[in-house]
Amino acid sequence: MNETRTSPPDSPPKYSSVQWVAAALDTQHPADTADELEKLSLEDQLEYILEMEVEDASESIAEMERHERNALVSRMPAAFAANIVEQMSPDDATDILKDLDESVRQRIFAKLEQEDAEEISDLLQFDPDSAGGVMNTEILALDQNMNAQQAINLVRDRVEESEIPYYAYIIDEYRHLKGVLSLRDLLLSPSRTILKDMLSEQNLIYVPFNVDKEEAARLISRYNFLALPVVDHEQRLLGIVTVDDVIDIIQERASEDMQSMVGAGGDETVDSPWTYSLRMRLPWLIINVFNSALSAFVVHLFEGTIAQMALLAALMPIVANQAGNTGQQSLAVMIRQLAMERFDRKKSWIAVAREAKLGAVNGSIIGLLVFAGLLIWTHNLPLASVMALALGIDMVIGAMAGASIPLILKEIGR
Repeated sequence: MNETRTSPPDSPPKYSSVQWVAAALDTQHPADTADELEKLSLEDQLEYILEMEVEDASESIAEMERHERNALVSRMPAAFAANIVEQMSPDDATDILKDLDESVRQRIFAKLEQEDAEEISDLLQFDPDSAGGVMNTEILALDQNMNAQQAINLVRDRVEESEIPYYAYIIDEYRHLKGVLSLRDLLLSPSRTILKDMLSEQNLIYVPFNVDKEEAARLISRYNFLALPVVDHEQRLLGIVTVDDVIDIIQERASEDMQSMVGAGGDETVDSPWTYSLRMRLPWLIINVFNSALSAFVVHLFEGTIAQMALLAALMPIVANQAGNTGQQSLAVMIRQLAMERFDRKKSWIAVAREAKLGAVNGSIIGLLVFAGLLIWTHNLPLASVMALALGIDMVIGAMAGASIPLILKEIGR
């Protein structure tokens, strides 16, 4: 598809309004077309998609939000949906089909070319959260016994079929991964050089198909790769995870972390069943009830003083707000810790102790500031002392709760 996009011309008489809008959508970048389609009703989306070029429609649907995309594909005629899927890369096609109802998926499968159906069926067997679940099987795999010129000729023939033409993956006759060559190195090599002689002595970096997709994303980010090979248990090449997949993984993780910070399920959407949303949110709310009870207990310790000093009751929101703010800070740091690294129970609970220490230090500093301010304002030493002590204790509790809640939820499988 052309990279240069132009504004659509005035509506020509030979087109209907639907055809003209579809032609206009064809001239936009797929991501922009997806945004425009999502503003329309489902019926209008379907009407315009059916008038668009299949390749452009396929690229635009791949850019749509998951729930919008699923609803649209489910309403398409099976034959048209199959054409759309066949235009996509295998990993994108798999992402779409795995989210559809079984009956819809089977109708589309029945219309797919046998080769495409088998390839997508194989990918559907992988855990969607694993490297195998996000990998693309359209890769440049070259026999290690080829010379550079033979490899270049093969690359020319197959470059349109591959997901990313920056790396060539060198394999033996059993498809075992032997090395990776950049196309630059391949093009600059003498034509008679055998590929296996061009491989460096550096460690070959790859991931097994069953490793978590976030680990694959971490490796691509760490080593600045454009793609990372995925292998089976015998180190046979299966596919690659590409940098665009990493962007999707990072965005998905960021969304999950944002929702987790407020106790919603990481993969919860507005279309999720209410029972699922309830199951995801309730543990957080229950834990926060106990956290609030601890704060209430701190207030209860000074019940007699509060009864004697009405001003103390007016100052209580300061204690609650500072505890909440401290907890949110610890919560954000701990969620980032869990997101950026593998879950390490010992290290994470050390981090809880660190947050408690920070809460104590911050509580002492804030407590002293409040103590000084109240003493100057009210000249009431008992009142200033009670407020300072309550702030210090509650900020420690808030820090510990904010740091430990994500760990507790992680332990129970949330």
